[in-house]
Amino acid sequence: MTRTLWASLPMGLALAAGLTAAQPVAAQPAMRLGTQTFVERVSTDINGRPRRTLASADRVGPGDTLIVIVHWRNASTQPVRDFAVTRAVPPRTRPDLNDPHMQVSVDGGGHWGRLDQFWLPTPLGGMRRAVVEDVTHIRWQLPEAVPPGRTGRISYRAVMR
Repeated sequence: MTRTLWASLPMGLALAAGLTAAQPVAAQPAMRLGTQTFVERVSTDINGRPRRTLASADRVGPGDTLIVIVHWRNASTQPVRDFAVTRAVPPRTRPDLNDPHMQVSVDGGGHWGRLDQFWLPTPLGGMRRAVVEDVTHIRWQLPEAVPPGRTGRISYRAVMR
């Protein structure tokens, strides 16, 4: 789906489709990726302490915190080396970039790094630092060769705008 199509879908439908859709893996077809998304709800228990629970992300609104879990699996019979788990940032969300292993892109995956490394042009011909709202994709480089059948998961938080 393109970003223009996202804008035409109702909020819940667009979010559900974007967060659970299977995303192709271009470089290493041996790796299978899946995504689950939950909304974090905070309530107060009987003792007055905050209690955090995860609920279905069917209905979300501005300010809701999402927990996105990306599952990966080497479905081949060979080790996979130099693999990066890459995901597009769901529309109308602001990812939490505190994970030191997370890399970001502000140009659709063309260039990768930490957010403070990117500058973007302004409409009047100047330059400005990229901000979290400019992030289009996030990724994590798996640190070693992934043996056949190996599975894992990576999670991050994002806040609905």
